[in-house]
Amino acid sequence: MEVLRPQRGDLLVSSVDVRDGGFFEQTVIYLIDADDDGALGVVLNKRADLALERVLPDWADIVSVPRVLYRGGPVLPEGAVCLASVSDIEEEPPGWRQVSDRIGLLHLDTPVELVRGAYDDIRIFAGYAGWSPWQLETEIGRGLWYVLPSTYTDIFGKSPWNLWREVLRRQGGELALYATWTDSPHLN
Repeated sequence: MEVLRPQRGDLLVSSVDVRDGGFFEQTVIYLIDADDDGALGVVLNKRADLALERVLPDWADIVSVPRVLYRGGPVLPEGAVCLASVSDIEEEPPGWRQVSDRIGLLHLDTPVELVRGAYDDIRIFAGYAGWSPWQLETEIGRGLWYVLPSTYTDIFGKSPWNLWREVLRRQGGELALYATWTDSPHLN
């Protein structure tokens, strides 16, 4: 059986088999890196318990709506990862590294004065999700993740809390049926 190799810029969408009530249930992850050394990404649809104003006050008014800190994953939750969409793809602003198309990582040590006006959208995540070499491919093979193409609004949409269902619904077929999944399927 051929092992599906996810690429940076892909989405990982947890399957309905991830039903442990844990961190990854009904999550959508944007992959920032995926290669022979492993994979890492950030969860797009979970809000952090801390207010962004409290941990990064200078950034609070320049992040995209909703202006919150996201729970990017269980790895290094005290650290922060910033995704940003450059306004002009022909320019590479200081502190920015491309992931896919106009979306990339923005170093949070970049002076806020340089950030204003250089980006269309910005999101900040506490922590990240990470996998050692072949760990993610093994989980995909076990049916725990769907690897799907991402869209710009998946990363920077104004209503990320329904993202798991929205991404599944737009796939059509069997995956679209999972968008109607209930938290208590045994009661149906």
